[in-house]
Amino acid sequence: MKRKVLLIYTGGTIGMEKNYETGSLQAFDFGNIFEKLPEMKLIECEVEVYPFKKPLDSSDMGPKEWKMIATHIGKEYENYDGFLILHGTDTMSYSASALSFMLKNLRKPVILTGSQLPIGDLRTDAKENLLTSLYYASLYDQDEAVIQEVAVYFEYKLLRGNRTLKYSAEFFDAYQSPNYPVLGQSGVHLNVEKDFLWRSKTDQPFTVDTHISQDVLFWRIFPGMHLNHFTEIPNMKVLVLQVFGSGTIFNTVQTKKILQALRKNGTEIVVISQCVSGGISFGKYTNSNIFREIGAISGNDITAESAITKAMHLLDNPNYEGSFAENFVKNLCGEVSEN
Repeated sequence: MKRKVLLIYTGGTIGMEKNYETGSLQAFDFGNIFEKLPEMKLIECEVEVYPFKKPLDSSDMGPKEWKMIATHIGKEYENYDGFLILHGTDTMSYSASALSFMLKNLRKPVILTGSQLPIGDLRTDAKENLLTSLYYASLYDQDEAVIQEVAVYFEYKLLRGNRTLKYSAEFFDAYQSPNYPVLGQSGVHLNVEKDFLWRSKTDQPFTVDTHISQDVLFWRIFPGMHLNHFTEIPNMKVLVLQVFGSGTIFNTVQTKKILQALRKNGTEIVVISQCVSGGISFGKYTNSNIFREIGAISGNDITAESAITKAMHLLDNPNYEGSFAENFVKNLCGEVSEN
């Protein structure tokens, strides 16, 4: 039996081709993808295409589009065996992270991919990324999907979506998952590391929760920074604060005073590391004790993209019991290592 995959085209470089008269890149009609990429017909799955009416640069992708994608997957969940989302590369990790929180108790593959070069380019990476993503999106072991989470496939690697970050604007190997192993690799054989795959911890049915709050601010500290900027932002509900190393910040009276004032005003402070690898450890150094004293939330080894979208999803979400802090430290869908 052929598996059915819904291909959702949002835009991005992968859907571009060069106009050789002007030299500019332009979006092509993704409804004609089978003519552009006839190899798709050789894959042992049925593919249907759902394109956005207006293809978007990934810098224009945000909460509105995340909700659209999640809602459409929810609508078509029973009609397809897997889902493939074609997306621009610059914000793909944000979208993958957001979707991982929105698509609860997922039992089917949701794969995101894109490319560094347009699909019509002679040296493009788009064809391999698209074709292999289709394999992963349709990969089943008898009646059970092998991938049951939101993942990113790029340049021969399958990665957990909410663990990824884009680290190169130049190379085809553009994505990393620094704090979690690769889920699978494509070579002569299509490999999957089954021990690293996510499985829902509940037996509850699949649901879609599109709650997103935009009252979240992300700030990266730097030496010599004036923290009094924080006091100029009214009604800041969550501050995702990216600090040095394993959780250090300036050890000054002003720092403590401002952070205490934020907490007193009701702002939740989530602390994450500027380091690509590793995570937060309150108390390891004296300059991290302030966060424990004020009741800040440790982001552990979560990525910035995942921390931001997780905070947006949890803030004021009526579908969660308990406080924001209690839910943020939980490993909801594989986005953070458990202590």
